[in-house]
Amino acid sequence: MPSVVKINALTVSGEMREELERRFSSRAGIVESADGFEWFELLRPVDGTDRYLVYTRWRSEEDFKRWTESQAFQRGHAQAAAEAGQGQGGQGQGHADAHSAAQGHGHGQGQGGPAQGHGHGQGPAATGAELWSFEVVQSTGPAPGA
Repeated sequence: MPSVVKINALTVSGEMREELERRFSSRAGIVESADGFEWFELLRPVDGTDRYLVYTRWRSEEDFKRWTESQAFQRGHAQAAAEAGQGQGGQGQGHADAHSAAQGHGHGQGQGGPAQGHGHGQGPAATGAELWSFEVVQSTGPAPGA
């Protein structure tokens, strides 16, 4: 069974870029312990666009779904909302839904998360989120020992 990739495309204004990155950094390490987790990257736009990409790779679609339904995922998103003083009801579209709209990472099922990023009373760091899903068909990396 091929790995699956979830890419959460987050629209982030220029003034919220540092805040979004800070929020992801403060939650570093949470997703790595999830069963089936393979890879995470937060990609900063450099070509003049306002879209960050949150890239996660999973052993299977089921592993990703289990993560988005896990207590660790829920706690991380509740913590992010609490930092913003909004409580869980204030969470927006996030990491699991458009990835939740992600975390991690973020994805659009209304789960909230680093994608929307709550913290320091500023509300969401992203103004939009879209989840893209892919199966890995081909992958290469450095030669062993390189």
